[in-house]
Amino acid sequence: MAKQLDYHTIHEIFARFRAADPEPKGELEHVNAYTLVVAVALSAQATDAGVNKATRSLFAVADTPQKMLDLGIDGLTDHIKTIGLFRQKAKNVMKLSQILVDDYGGEVPSSRAALQALPGVGRKTANVVLNMWFRQPAQAVDTHIFRVGNRTGIAPGKTVEAVERAIEDQVPAEFQLHAHHWLILHGRYKCKARKPMCPTCLIRDLCPFEDKTT
Repeated sequence: MAKQLDYHTIHEIFARFRAADPEPKGELEHVNAYTLVVAVALSAQATDAGVNKATRSLFAVADTPQKMLDLGIDGLTDHIKTIGLFRQKAKNVMKLSQILVDDYGGEVPSSRAALQALPGVGRKTANVVLNMWFRQPAQAVDTHIFRVGNRTGIAPGKTVEAVERAIEDQVPAEFQLHAHHWLILHGRYKCKARKPMCPTCLIRDLCPFEDKTT
């Protein structure tokens, strides 16, 4: 774990991220808040590409909670059976769809507590929805962000919650909205787990990681 970087270094890092990609986007395909909730819930222990492949046909026929309930669990399962843990995920999607219909008139709530109360929706999923759909500066920490936060010193922490708090506390306010997307994309495509691409990294000179690749 690297030592916490100072404010000016973190500001420069995110200024470079912003210059390279002013409006970073999440890679899960969705058409509304509901399909985003479903896509993120399905993405646990699965790749975004794998989820997108399954949900394209699913969302064409079930893009609201009621349509999902009408499709039924067997119909849903047929669409997502290529995704890991699909049986449990199908049960969760049906349960959360019923709750959204019964308690929220079919709409997705913009409260973290309400989102986390939905079956199959944890804090990370809730934060993704709050950030991507409701444009709140919520920080969804996945394995990529956890690694980058610790490796670079941007947001060091021994737990996901600690890294989330460090991002909220240390990243300047002007970068908070897109911070988690910049970090996840950096971790996914540049600061990889086994062989980080340090020679072509745009923050190489600011990163304290001792085992840089050459």
